[in-house]
Amino acid sequence: MGEVERALLAKHSPVPDGGGRALDVGCGTGELAVTLASMGYTVEAVDYAEEALMRARSDHAEVSAVRWRCLDIERDPLPEDSGDEEPGFDLITLRLSIAFMSNRTAVLRSLSAQMRPGGAIVVITPLAKTTPAERRNIALDEEEFDLVAEGFEDVSRFDAEGLAVLVLRAPDGEALVVERGRPTPQAVFGASAVVTDAQGRVLLGRSTQGMWELPAGGVESGESAQAAAVRELAEETGLTAKVADAHVVTVLHDDREDVRRVAAVVRITAWDGELALRDADKFVRWEWFPLHTLNGLGKLFAPSALALNEVWPGVVPRAPEARSYPCASPYEPVAGEPAEAVRLREQMAGNVIRGGWAPSPRVQAALRAVPRHRFLPEAPLASAYDDDIAVATVRDEGGAVVSSVSAPWLQADMAEQLRLEPGMQVLEVGSGGYNAELLANIVGDRGRVVTVDLDPFVVRRAQRLCAEAGSGRVTAVLGDGSRGAPGHVPPGGFDAVIITHTTTDLAPAWREQLAKGGRLVVPLDVGGYTRAITLVRRGDVLHAEHWTFCGFVGDRGAAARTVPTAVLAGGEVTVRWELGTEGNTTGLEGALSGERYELSTGLVVAGQFNFETLQLFAATTLAGFCRLSVPLGSELVTQQDAAAIVTDGSLAYLTHVKIADGPDTADWRAEFFIHAYGVAGPALAKRFAACVRTWDREVRESWYPPLSIHPAGTPDDQLPPGDLVDTPACRAVFDWPGRGSRAHLRAPAHSPAGSAASAIERSSGQP
Repeated sequence: MGEVERALLAKHSPVPDGGGRALDVGCGTGELAVTLASMGYTVEAVDYAEEALMRARSDHAEVSAVRWRCLDIERDPLPEDSGDEEPGFDLITLRLSIAFMSNRTAVLRSLSAQMRPGGAIVVITPLAKTTPAERRNIALDEEEFDLVAEGFEDVSRFDAEGLAVLVLRAPDGEALVVERGRPTPQAVFGASAVVTDAQGRVLLGRSTQGMWELPAGGVESGESAQAAAVRELAEETGLTAKVADAHVVTVLHDDREDVRRVAAVVRITAWDGELALRDADKFVRWEWFPLHTLNGLGKLFAPSALALNEVWPGVVPRAPEARSYPCASPYEPVAGEPAEAVRLREQMAGNVIRGGWAPSPRVQAALRAVPRHRFLPEAPLASAYDDDIAVATVRDEGGAVVSSVSAPWLQADMAEQLRLEPGMQVLEVGSGGYNAELLANIVGDRGRVVTVDLDPFVVRRAQRLCAEAGSGRVTAVLGDGSRGAPGHVPPGGFDAVIITHTTTDLAPAWREQLAKGGRLVVPLDVGGYTRAITLVRRGDVLHAEHWTFCGFVGDRGAAARTVPTAVLAGGEVTVRWELGTEGNTTGLEGALSGERYELSTGLVVAGQFNFETLQLFAATTLAGFCRLSVPLGSELVTQQDAAAIVTDGSLAYLTHVKIADGPDTADWRAEFFIHAYGVAGPALAKRFAACVRTWDREVRESWYPPLSIHPAGTPDDQLPPGDLVDTPACRAVFDWPGRGSRAHLRAPAHSPAGSAASAIERSSGQP
């Protein structure tokens, strides 16, 4: 390394205060990595050549700030962060290496995702114009420099004694969908070839017009769209395919100026040959891209963006609109996934199994077999296989999540509660693709899963992703899930029904289309608190057998309910009647301006303490129950989301106060209080406090109560004893301890809420 290079690095990538972390890609024998260490960086130095790394380890054995790693940056995952490090890098360097990367744009996109805020990627490379022709492969020309810099908002270029130094900052995370000029009239009917490799990466070419494109071209006279796609693939990339392996997914129609543009999207499921640049007049290079990197790719030709979204709906957000005419001809699922996906899937399955959520061999096998990442093409592998998070897939215009793929632990738990056997038939309400395929894997070759959703995009996405990576045993249907799946109900009904959105009521169709003795798992909202409840059908009555604390997106169908609300105190307090019946707020404005009454319940709890049944107990047993929402730091209501009761122009709500602290959560102590306003506040506080003490004495150790759900219209004298909650479609009877006569369900030993809920650290009081 020359002194100019060293000076440029010191000036434009100084070590952050407190030290920094650097990644040296293509480190060779280690000179740059050692230089970075001398500047104060902790360095990950990677190279695919073990011989070079052996030399580096030997020559620089005394440098402890460098860790030498053997990996191929184009194929292998980066080393995982150690637990004491913030993820990512302050500096990423590629010195004399980028010219040798066949997928350099994809590599840079992946590396940019590893940059810490304010970080930089520094590329050092020879220039083609000053490099002998016989050594052209080690250098970049000006067009290649522009491509390296594309996608970064802050780009600086310097000269270091004949070497070009690019400093790249502020990666732009959005794809820019662009157009070319007006198509020639004879080329308005074309075909795009969608091809993936053994790692599931899609092939795109960088055109001479400065954008990324699929292999594509016009359909010639007498030629089919499939044949045209195969021909264009060969002519442009050197890859060969059989027409029998080319399948029309859809035909797209959009308007480009005064030309009606029609294009067939052709999915090629098998190919042969070596990738080559065959048409230098149209393309400057070809690369394989992981699907989740497409959104940050830079300029993407509009028809190619449309075609990619037809195969993997949503993989390119904000693509232009076009009319799509899907083709019904099926094809076999397309293989291909990186080794890292296999490793992460096994890791995810292991975490879920160790958490106690998947005790049965069938569910365990399904977690290990179904490629979750292929149903989340827009998500990085690490996100797709995180066992504890849900991944949003569709948002409304305001940004709210309206469809998602739930956390694996919850999907496993709900699948377990269905008690599926080979050959069973299952109804899923709320589509996404992955959960349906998980169930299809469990029920096996003779089984069947029908999944219903009211969103055409969600249904099309499920259909396409299941076609790409599914079993062929999932049928995605467009319709309002509150009607079940009319026309698809097997004789005798479905063996199991699973609802994957929060609902405040049970649609009659779910019970009617469920076989006698069948199991329904539904995330039921009671008073604003959601639990995934397992219900078994006995006659026309559903009986609860299992409860799981959870959260889901809301219902958007005909049964969706608007929660009555009242805004008080100039907008500082919002009252929500989650059970559906609005209370009387007369006098509350004046009450909130008065003095607050406080009453201890006498209940003191430790930090690790589960009270997830307390709110549900209050919601179903206290007259006038509601919930309060306030902004953070409110002085009127100390709980941001509080269980409350409102009556007689007064209110009372539940909160807790930390009374003891300590280095460990187990050392914490909190005391439950009731705060009240209004003339009737003291009486309401006493009633609420008595509810808390009853829960502590009778319910806390008994866990959830027996619950029976009866059709609406069932006469009172035909209902069992208990606390009644009426909804438009059903009558739910909760048999809480001390208020009924039956045995009660115990808490499952592996409940995460039971092991991790903290009354003190969770201001909402929810585990």
